[in-house]
Amino acid sequence: MPAPILIAAVAGAFGVKGLVKLKTFTADPASVADYGPLSSEDGSRQFKVTLAQQPKGDMVIARLDGVPTREAAEAIKGLRLYIDRSALPPADDEDDFYLADLIGLEARLGNGEVLGRIKAVHNHGAGDILEVVQQAEKPKLFAFTTEIVPIVDVSSGFVVIEPPGEVEVGPEGESALEEDGP
Repeated sequence: MPAPILIAAVAGAFGVKGLVKLKTFTADPASVADYGPLSSEDGSRQFKVTLAQQPKGDMVIARLDGVPTREAAEAIKGLRLYIDRSALPPADDEDDFYLADLIGLEARLGNGEVLGRIKAVHNHGAGDILEVVQQAEKPKLFAFTTEIVPIVDVSSGFVVIEPPGEVEVGPEGESALEEDGP
């Protein structure tokens, strides 16, 4: 069964009547209410979402069923909200994918050497970043741009990473990113 897809997180309470601020991860922030009930990661709680205001950036003000007061809204601050993968429309063509599809893919250099597997996709405001891990090594972070990740082949289970600088992969699978000189 595919993992649920994160589409919003409760950023805090709004007003005194139980409204919440939702940070959305959907292409159209207003569409967060169109997917049906949203669930906590473990599926123990479900919330019907009703928009109360038009989105501002990636934030929306919404009412979540079962959250009647400001105190109840404050109590769920930080709660991540998910949908079942089957609620998402299929990709338009074979080159389209969801960022969640990248988790678990093998990360390779252009010469085929394995860097590890993609553990997570982060976005702290400046663009998507792939976190690549190999066994007990320290994670490596790569900007998810077409220059650095020129090939994404979800159906074959890998991405090709061309980092700025050189990555040496040793016989034990050890790797180190070396920056080009001045």
